[in-house]
Amino acid sequence: MLQKIEGIVVRSTDYGESHKVVAIFSREAGKISGVARGAKKPNSRLSAISQLFTYGHFLLQAGQGLGTLQQGEIIAAFKGIKEDIFKTAYTAYIVEMVDKGTQDRQPNPYLFELLLQTLQYIDEGLDPDILTFIFEMKMLPVLGLYPEMGKCAICGSTEGTFSFSIRENGLICHRCMDHDPHCLPLSRQSIRLLRLFYYLDLNRLGSISVKPETKKELKMAIDLYYEEYSGLYLKSKRFLDQLDSLRGKL
Repeated sequence: MLQKIEGIVVRSTDYGESHKVVAIFSREAGKISGVARGAKKPNSRLSAISQLFTYGHFLLQAGQGLGTLQQGEIIAAFKGIKEDIFKTAYTAYIVEMVDKGTQDRQPNPYLFELLLQTLQYIDEGLDPDILTFIFEMKMLPVLGLYPEMGKCAICGSTEGTFSFSIRENGLICHRCMDHDPHCLPLSRQSIRLLRLFYYLDLNRLGSISVKPETKKELKMAIDLYYEEYSGLYLKSKRFLDQLDSLRGKL
């Protein structure tokens, strides 16, 4: 059976001497994988469409195991991402998160739109740090994780000074900080942004200017939360961290 989908290539790996296996996160059917036969050959009609991050229409032949990618039409190749090593690193992390954090053939139109909008924004030159933080926070429910970001996770208060608690799974107010001596005493700005990123409609994203020290706090909190709860161990994350460290020394 032939199936036509609109999607983004979230994984592309070599298969044999001339083939590739591609995983496409689609609007209609979630993640679908297939063999792109001959895609490693420079003159192959599947060479461009099977590249990582490519957004397009794909025609797949379903099989008992892996399907076969028959043809495709590129909607956007995101050249701005592919021509910049830093943009590439951020995007590789985001698509690997989607690949490793979703099951095959489980439709999630919201996640597809979030992924597509994020890639478009990175391609256009918006701050990839902020976009990655937003994507990480919005990916949490997809992973079955629901930190309490609207009120204190212990007493339910919405007033006061808040910290972020990994152990208590969300924000805790100053009255409850004794419950977690290891909570993260983030700045008011970091707490505000964590809340914003969790609830924000990405389509309404305006201009957000964030100080380097605030970015450090956000990264620390989100990284620690993912390490504790997500179960994801991504090669692209390690590379991104190494690249980020290198950039800080330049």
